[in-house]
Amino acid sequence: MSQRIQPIPRLLKVGFSPNPLTGSAASFLWGPRQTGKTTLLRHQFPDARYYDLLDTELAATLAVRPRTLREEVLADRSAVVVLDEVQKIPALLEEVHWLLENTATHFVLCGSSARSLRRKGHNLLGGRAIEFHLLPLTSAELARLDLCKVLNHGALPAHYLSPDPRRLLRAYVNAYIKEEIIDESVTRNVPAFSRFLQIVALTHGRQLNYANIARETGVSAATVRSYYQILKDTLLGFELEPWRRARNRRLVETSKFFLFDVGIANHLNPETGAISAGSDTFGRAFEHFLLNELRAHLAYRDLHHSLRYWRTHSGHEVDAIVGDMQLAVEFKAAKSIRERDLRGLRALAQEHEVGRSIIVSRESRPRRTSDGIDILPWRDFCGLLWAGELIG
Repeated sequence: MSQRIQPIPRLLKVGFSPNPLTGSAASFLWGPRQTGKTTLLRHQFPDARYYDLLDTELAATLAVRPRTLREEVLADRSAVVVLDEVQKIPALLEEVHWLLENTATHFVLCGSSARSLRRKGHNLLGGRAIEFHLLPLTSAELARLDLCKVLNHGALPAHYLSPDPRRLLRAYVNAYIKEEIIDESVTRNVPAFSRFLQIVALTHGRQLNYANIARETGVSAATVRSYYQILKDTLLGFELEPWRRARNRRLVETSKFFLFDVGIANHLNPETGAISAGSDTFGRAFEHFLLNELRAHLAYRDLHHSLRYWRTHSGHEVDAIVGDMQLAVEFKAAKSIRERDLRGLRALAQEHEVGRSIIVSRESRPRRTSDGIDILPWRDFCGLLWAGELIG
């Protein structure tokens, strides 16, 4: 894809390689729908024996008689087998486990949710498989990334490339509700869950308040918690936990919740139209996009650093803390950073020894304050991030 996007070579270039031939007999590749998992696996394993479990005829055969997988693999002694959308038939994991014990075949198991596998008592191959996650497109895969376009369209490949992705976004959300919620019988109250999704989009990127959302949705706070767990289990959202090690200031200890893609978040929000520079929605989307850059970098480079945010009860806040204060980042969509924009990072520096403090903005050139805070244009930040110069 070249603008038509070419995500595969670039993903491999930045160190992302869900390859079971390097260190393990099996790999899981998880990711939300349409992130490009199938394209990646077909590129990396062109000669593999491939089972597409979205093929209804094939899925019906394997669901009735999972042992068919074992017999076919034994018959042709496949070197690599790919099971796409493995969560559709959890019973296949038992056959894969047997084959791992008794053959030299390597397996790549791909899916959009481990929920149904765990719910039915499967142990994901007893820890024998390495897990990878594929996320929406990053700046490392888009040589000429258009900021306004990615904030409006999102970073799923088909949506980013579309001149008008509204129908694709609507179809994506509708398919998700049907396939993940109804088909898996996660909840029978689909209207309530649909209302919940809209409220999630309205409160996206803000601190969680289960009681308020329950009141708006018309279900209990416990049900709201279970709905959030569904979004996390199906990889359509993630919690950004707070930094909890307080010193002199009282800290907020409530997580924030983000949907996985900025375009999906915008589409679900009934108050969001086209996002334009200078608006509150632009600032929130800017933060979301860059937070996803950090998440992807940590995942693809296999860096086991935590990602949190820091906020005091008096209102000082830093958007992202990586690891044990190795990196502190504030995202500001302004074209000009002012003294007041530095307050959060300066308050943090009074409490902790921070490795590097950065404000990412839309300023045109990088600069550094006298107390060592780097003010970086967003393109510079992304370039340094993927070059490995910010997080080691």
